[in-house]
Amino acid sequence: MNSKKCRSFAVNSLILILSVFALFPLFWICITAMKTQGEILREPLSITPNLQALRENMTEVWGRADWLLYYRNTIILTISVWAVQMVVAIPAAYAFAILKFRGAGIFFLLVLMRLMISPESTMLSNYMTVLHLGAYDTMFGIMLPYIVSAQAVFMFRQAFRQLPPALYDSAKIDGCGDFHYMIRIGVPLIKPYITAFSIITCVYQWNAFFWPMLITKTPEKRILPIAMTFFGLQAESGSEWGLTMTAAILVSFPLLLLFVIFQKQFVNSFVTSGIK
Repeated sequence: MNSKKCRSFAVNSLILILSVFALFPLFWICITAMKTQGEILREPLSITPNLQALRENMTEVWGRADWLLYYRNTIILTISVWAVQMVVAIPAAYAFAILKFRGAGIFFLLVLMRLMISPESTMLSNYMTVLHLGAYDTMFGIMLPYIVSAQAVFMFRQAFRQLPPALYDSAKIDGCGDFHYMIRIGVPLIKPYITAFSIITCVYQWNAFFWPMLITKTPEKRILPIAMTFFGLQAESGSEWGLTMTAAILVSFPLLLLFVIFQKQFVNSFVTSGIK
């Protein structure tokens, strides 16, 4: 019994230490955002929050850029990419998992091969494709490389394959077609997988940087990570760390809010998908 308690204490202590390391950057961002430039350069830096400095930094940051425009662009990008990925990935995964057709193994092998190719290796070809389509500096050009997700197809295929075959046979006997079976029975049963992937892809799109930076040139098409970069470059007197960290909070706050709201669903989705 004592051995079990010691093991549990050691595991909990390790988790606590790792959590402190993981959360320390976020803590430092918040503390720095609550300081004036003079307080930041002072050594040692006090960890006492200065709410007045935070209000001043927030007012200064909000007035320097059109953050509402950047929020709108980022939300449009995130929701649009997520929606198209779901529309494409769910039927494709259902076909690979349930339907029997010639060449299914070869086509799925191509999906797996796509998982082995890094996005950076296709960046140039994607850039040339966007130029030829006349989609440079457009929201469609930003979305184009992301609208088909091999990860989603693979993940949802595995989920559909875990459904009992008898369930499909019973639905067919009752006259249910493949489309209705997929929408009314299959999708609700793999909801934990869909929830998990939705959160992952939303976070990924919200933080997308290199491709949107490459494919846009006007401020009207920028998203939040790019806006934050240009905000740092436009600092009036060197590195204004308080303002930069305040901008970082503006960029990351919606994601933190999303996690707080859907924390239970987020954890349950991974637990359920792991059990299945």
